[in-house]
Amino acid sequence: MPRISRPLSAALAGLAGLILSSQPSRAEPDAVKFVIPTVSLTFTAAYVAEDAGLWQKEGLSVTVLHILGLGAMNAVISGSAEFAQNTAGGFTRAAVRGQRLLAIANLIDRPMMELVIRKDIALAAGFDAKAPLALRGKILAGHTFSAGAVNSILHGYLKIVARRAGIDPERDVRMAPMEESNVFPSFRSKAIDGFVLSQPWTAQVVRDGDAVVVASSPNGDLPELVPFGYNLLVTRPEVCAKRREVCVKMGRAMTAAARFIHDHPRETAAILKKRFAKVDDDLIATSLAAITKATPLPPIVNRADLENADTYNVAAGLMREDERLSSYEGLYTSEFVH
Repeated sequence: MPRISRPLSAALAGLAGLILSSQPSRAEPDAVKFVIPTVSLTFTAAYVAEDAGLWQKEGLSVTVLHILGLGAMNAVISGSAEFAQNTAGGFTRAAVRGQRLLAIANLIDRPMMELVIRKDIALAAGFDAKAPLALRGKILAGHTFSAGAVNSILHGYLKIVARRAGIDPERDVRMAPMEESNVFPSFRSKAIDGFVLSQPWTAQVVRDGDAVVVASSPNGDLPELVPFGYNLLVTRPEVCAKRREVCVKMGRAMTAAARFIHDHPRETAAILKKRFAKVDDDLIATSLAAITKATPLPPIVNRADLENADTYNVAAGLMREDERLSSYEGLYTSEFVH
């Protein structure tokens, strides 16, 4: 075997190094933490972004965390996570307390909550599902409902419906705080008489013949609250200031997720079925139709999304009228979604 001279060997080594250095290097993905406050079809866009590889396509390595209720937003405020999804109601209330975050997308632009009550109670009361909300809401008096945590957006919905019916929600309606996993066992054992949640959970008990709908925002109740920041994508302002490209990538990914929901209903339903395996296909399809209708393209945050959230907070007694924000400047941007 012929020997290679040292000068030639060095030249070859240099050429190899030049070739290797000319190859495009794959950049490391940007690592971020993304918090979801509960398991609900409300967060379909996030499920799509994860399972359809939209975050990965944008060069993001996303760790998804589940932290109940306002804890999701508090994780962003504390710096434990870069992004969270939350309602504008909690978002503006945090701003009132000086905890100002930045909303960069709105993936659901109307309230998706529904209030249901046991069917046997409704039948005994002669409940008329076609009556105006002010009459339907009278059935709440004297009954016990689950509505998430005290003063949550779900609890606020219960309060608003009661007040529309002329009922004192603090005196005449009992609210049993509980985690979502305990709602169905409590409802079926009649420990509670009804609950406030979003689809598919409300649709399931109605379909099974166990409940009737008292109020439904997806079906047109409380139209004055549309548009509404029901599923804001929020971050700290300094995240977008110091890591602007991360916000650009996240905005593009969530815009793509919203478009995917509209353009690929079968694939979206399959993604949801993986997470809601015990929910029948027809309920997923019905719920997804409502979610799709409420998913704006592009998912831009508007001032009205936040203003109506404050209107909701005041109507529900979650904040005073004099606490309403006088300006929403700096709380939202359309820079990252197109």
